[in-house]
Amino acid sequence: MRPLFALLIALLPAATPAFSEGREAIGNGRLFNNDFFGDGRDRWRTGSYVYSHVRARDSYTGYEDFGDLVEYRLRAEIIAPATGPAPGDRPYVGAMSVGAFTHFEHSGFQVSLGSELTAIGPQTGLSAFQENFHATLGMTGPLYPDDQIENAFFLSGIAAATRSYRVGQNTSIRPFIEGQIGAEDLVRAGADMIIGQVAQDDLLLRDVVTGQLYRATESDAVGLSYLLGVDVASVFDSNYLPADMGYTVSDTRTRARAGVFWQLGEEVSFFYGATYLSKEFEGQTEGQIVGSLKLNFNF
Repeated sequence: MRPLFALLIALLPAATPAFSEGREAIGNGRLFNNDFFGDGRDRWRTGSYVYSHVRARDSYTGYEDFGDLVEYRLRAEIIAPATGPAPGDRPYVGAMSVGAFTHFEHSGFQVSLGSELTAIGPQTGLSAFQENFHATLGMTGPLYPDDQIENAFFLSGIAAATRSYRVGQNTSIRPFIEGQIGAEDLVRAGADMIIGQVAQDDLLLRDVVTGQLYRATESDAVGLSYLLGVDVASVFDSNYLPADMGYTVSDTRTRARAGVFWQLGEEVSFFYGATYLSKEFEGQTEGQIVGSLKLNFNF
């Protein structure tokens, strides 16, 4: 896994030379998702982690021009069957991604535009990692990792636009639309509501799996904020559910989420969220609930 991960990281700045000049680090965002913190069933979209490093020409204002602010994103995800391989359940997938995105303001919208390279299959080492982790903790091993989708790479393009409306001093509503093509082809629309002072003025990034918003910058606001969100996607294709292997993707996917931001001080913050994910393929018996967690202690 380490050689592949190192290769993906090395490819990122080489693919975006124009984004590497005249910028300084302004923040980092991260989020850990696992159904252990949700329904606890260890299945389907069972675990993922995202880390975002943000660089910009100046501190975040929300009025950046195209290319002024760049996010470098690393992701890892494990998708596992609940019962077994096709035709009754989805295949095991270990996926690792590296990408670059610019976030900018255009006509009152916050726009995100970028791409990421995704590697799947045994080459990622994620199945071996999960097997060893479960064995170390004395847990039952993951189901059918030997039946995972074979090694492959996918280049994805992702674009999104969000508009924020303040409803009173401490409440905002953020409708958005998003499209992606590559590892999965889909178009999604939805909205989020943030109630409270925390996270109102931060650069908020959207987790690919759950849609939860995570903070890449942190303002001086302290206290609690509550997050509610929902979105619906029209799905056209998924390389995680290949049609030539007999899988049929659900035409639509729905996500409903809630979360809480808790800022205790300048360098101490916490986030927990829960997300309902609807069925993603024919044969999936029900939706699932995934928990999201972020702890930030910098002393």
